[in-house]
Amino acid sequence: MAGSGSSHLRADIDAALRIENLVVEFPAPARKKVSAVANISFDLAKGETLGLVGESGCGKSTTGRAIMQLPAPTRGSVRLGDTELTSLKGESLRQTRPRLQMIFQDPISSLNPRRTVHQIVEEPLNIWGIGTQAQRAAKVEEVLGAVGIDPVLAAGRRPHEFSGGQCQRISIARAVITEPSVIICDEPVSALDVSVQAQILNLLEDMKERYGLTLVFIAHDLAVVKNVSDRVAVMYLGKMCEFGSPDRLYSSPAHPYTKALLDSIPIPDPEVGPKPAALTSGELPSPIDPPSGCRFRTRCPYAQEICSMVEPQMQMVSPDQHVACHFPLVATQPQDATTVDLTKRPSGGDGGDAV
Repeated sequence: MAGSGSSHLRADIDAALRIENLVVEFPAPARKKVSAVANISFDLAKGETLGLVGESGCGKSTTGRAIMQLPAPTRGSVRLGDTELTSLKGESLRQTRPRLQMIFQDPISSLNPRRTVHQIVEEPLNIWGIGTQAQRAAKVEEVLGAVGIDPVLAAGRRPHEFSGGQCQRISIARAVITEPSVIICDEPVSALDVSVQAQILNLLEDMKERYGLTLVFIAHDLAVVKNVSDRVAVMYLGKMCEFGSPDRLYSSPAHPYTKALLDSIPIPDPEVGPKPAALTSGELPSPIDPPSGCRFRTRCPYAQEICSMVEPQMQMVSPDQHVACHFPLVATQPQDATTVDLTKRPSGGDGGDAV
């Protein structure tokens, strides 16, 4: 896994969001750097939902915040429509904010506890001077009703008077009120009960259709991501390892890490026993000193010498699936003459630097 490349980017779409070679680094002691996001790329057509998945610490939320320029990425390209966000500063960047919004992971702490629901949802309209006071009030009432919150009963109450699911609905209302083109959803259901998760997921689908939204859906729950995504990107330690349609990726994963994630999904049936031990083993490496070559090699049962020396590049498995792996679990499409023949995957779990 853990590779680079852009073979999965599409040239024939009207992209609402296009990320190329995104890098986010943070300073660390002893003049070192934390490699949080390392050279990833993806694109979204208008109206699509991209599911961004991976275990905790892989860089999903950092990617979302880098798209928002909070903070700006170390290098790389972030294009919102025809606008290159990384080249904007100050007021120019501020003017793009209504087009790009974010739903945060913790719905309660993301809402100002001192303000009423009406004030929270109306605030973006006040900041941007959109409409008259009467028009703003009508817009707040519209979006609160759209997310399933009674505007009459809720308008004068404060966040602590609502449940987590209701606070997330309010957060969604605040995000859509400026009618953005793209919304970054940073694990919007991870802190909610399962029954409430379903309600919020259905709500996001309704909002997507109603307001013509394009979504980046960040989560670590692959079962949830499959149900809401048009395309899925799998991340590991700041790198992207696999990219494709959910049906293809879930039925025939091409990367050992993707397969391990899928095997870890519990089956709610007492008659079904646990699956064999996951493919991966060992501890997650430090992003301060990541492994050379493929970052996944220290936990991969198929790792060979080439994995420690050469970083794998994205290659096509099928038109709707790409993988960054020297030894993919499914055969890849023919590459150019300089590409190493990697379809002969080793059979055992004792190879190379695997632990």
